[in-house]
Amino acid sequence: MSRFTTDFLIIGSGIAGLTTAIKLAKHFSDKEVLVVTKSSKNESNTKYAQGGVAAVWDADDTFESHINDTLVAGDHMNLKPIVKLVVEEAPSCMRELMEWGAEFDKTKTGDLDLGKEGGHSVNRIIHHKDITGFEIEETLLKQIDQLPNITQLTYHFAIDLITDHHIPNKPWDKNDITCYGAYILNQKNNQIDTYLAAKTILATGGIGQVYASSTNPRIATGDGIAMAYRAKAKIEEMEFVQFHPTALYEPGQSPAFLISEAVRGFGAYLRNKKGERFMLDVDSRGELASRDIVARAIDHELNKSGERCVYLDCRHLDYKAFIAHFPNIHEKCTQLGLQFNRDLIPVVPACHYLCGGVNVDVNGQTSIKQLMALGECSRTGLHGANRLASNSLLEGLVFARQVVKNIIVNANDLKLTTVHIPEWNEEGTTVPEEMVLISHYINTIQHIMSDLVAIVRSNDRLQTALDHLNFIYKDTEKLYEKSKLSPQLCELRNLNAIAYLIVKQSVVRKENKGAYYNLDCL
Repeated sequence: MSRFTTDFLIIGSGIAGLTTAIKLAKHFSDKEVLVVTKSSKNESNTKYAQGGVAAVWDADDTFESHINDTLVAGDHMNLKPIVKLVVEEAPSCMRELMEWGAEFDKTKTGDLDLGKEGGHSVNRIIHHKDITGFEIEETLLKQIDQLPNITQLTYHFAIDLITDHHIPNKPWDKNDITCYGAYILNQKNNQIDTYLAAKTILATGGIGQVYASSTNPRIATGDGIAMAYRAKAKIEEMEFVQFHPTALYEPGQSPAFLISEAVRGFGAYLRNKKGERFMLDVDSRGELASRDIVARAIDHELNKSGERCVYLDCRHLDYKAFIAHFPNIHEKCTQLGLQFNRDLIPVVPACHYLCGGVNVDVNGQTSIKQLMALGECSRTGLHGANRLASNSLLEGLVFARQVVKNIIVNANDLKLTTVHIPEWNEEGTTVPEEMVLISHYINTIQHIMSDLVAIVRSNDRLQTALDHLNFIYKDTEKLYEKSKLSPQLCELRNLNAIAYLIVKQSVVRKENKGAYYNLDCL
C-alpha cells in the first residue's frame, strides 16, 4: 500500500474532467493535477458522442430560443438560472475549444455547418461529422500533453471517497462531511493506494451499463455517483433516465451502436413494420419531437405490434451529402449490408443519458466539503426531467469553467488534511475462486432494470425490481467483505447502488415528467 498527495484529484477523463484539468493546470502552474481513469486515457462517454454541441452561433438564433428549447425538453423542471448560464456561456466555450485546436464542419462559404436535432427550434448544433466527441477528446488530450503539471493515471479504479467516517474515532455528522481524497486500485499491480488531495473532483460520466441495452461504453457503470452515495452526498433525480430512440438494432451487441439524433434532423423518417410514419400521429414535430416522446412512441409501437424494432427511412435523402455528414454511421451500416439509399435501418431505444446524479450548486460544489462534481455524474439542474440533444458536452465545458472559477476564488482553502488517514484494510480477504457469480449478478441487474425500470414503469414493476435488488445487495456485500477487490466486483457494487437509487427515486415520484413515465401516474 502506498500513499500519494496531490493538489487536485480528478476522477474521470471525459470532456468534463479533462477541461477542468487543463484550466486548473494553466492557472495554478505551481500545483499538481492528477487525472485518474479506470481504462485508457481517452475511453469515456465523450469519445462516443456523435451529434455535437448546442450553441447559439448565428443571427437566426437567440439565447432565448435555446433557453426555451431546453426548458421545454426538460418539462420545465430545469433550474432556469443554470439554463441561462450554460446557454449564454456556450459560444465562448466553443471558441475556446477551437482555439485549442478542435475542428468543426463548415459550409462551402467557411461558416460553421450548423445541424438540427430533436427538440431544437433552429439549426445550432456544432459538429465534426458524426464523431464530434472523438474530435473534442483528442483535442483535450493534446492540450494536456503540453502541460507538465498534469499527470494521467490510466487503469486506476477509484473504489471509495475518503471522508470523515473512514477516520477511526472521529465524530462525523452526515450534514457536515469533508472529502480528503480517494482509495484507488492500481489495476497493474492490484494494490489499493491512498490518494489525498486538497480538492477531489468527480467527472466519472454515466450509468448506461445498469441496463442490458445502452449506447454507453462498458466503463459507464456509475462509479462516481455510487461512491458519492456511500459517502452520504445528496443524490437527486435519478429517476430521469433518458433513452435514445434510435440505437441500431443488433441483438446481444453491447454497447449498442448509436444512430445520431442528427440523422432525423437531416430529414430521416421513422416507420413501423407496415411502413407507416407513426410519429406524426404522436407529436406535431414528428421525428423531431424530444427524445422522451419519440422513445415512448417507439416503445408503444413495439408493444402494440410485437415487433422487435422500428425503422429509420433515409431513402429520400441526398445520398452523397448523407455519407459526407455521417461517415461513421454509413460505414457501420455498410458492414451489416445496409445501404441508406436502398434499405430501412432497424432501430430500437437504448439507455443513453442520466439527467440526475450528485447534486451540485452553480459552482459544481456537492453537499460534501472539498468534493466537486460535474458532467453526467452531476445533477446541475440544466436538464430537468429530460436532456435536450447536444446539451451534455456543453454542460461539461461550462461547468469546468464554473468549478475552476470557484477554486480560484477560494484558493486559500487549498490545503491537504493533517488528520491521520488509515490505509485500505484487506486483512482476511481472498481472491474469489470464480468470477461467474459477479458476472451473473451484473447481468441480472441489467435485465431487472431493462424489464421493469425502463421507458415505461409501474408501481408493481418498481416494487418487484426493489425486492430483487435488495436480495442482490445482501449477497454482493457478503462477497465484497470477504474478497480481494477487483474492478468487476467494484462495478457490481456500484451498479447495484445505481439501480437502487433509480428505483427508490422512481417510487417517490408521483407525477409523469419528461423521461419519467409511470402507468400508475396517469
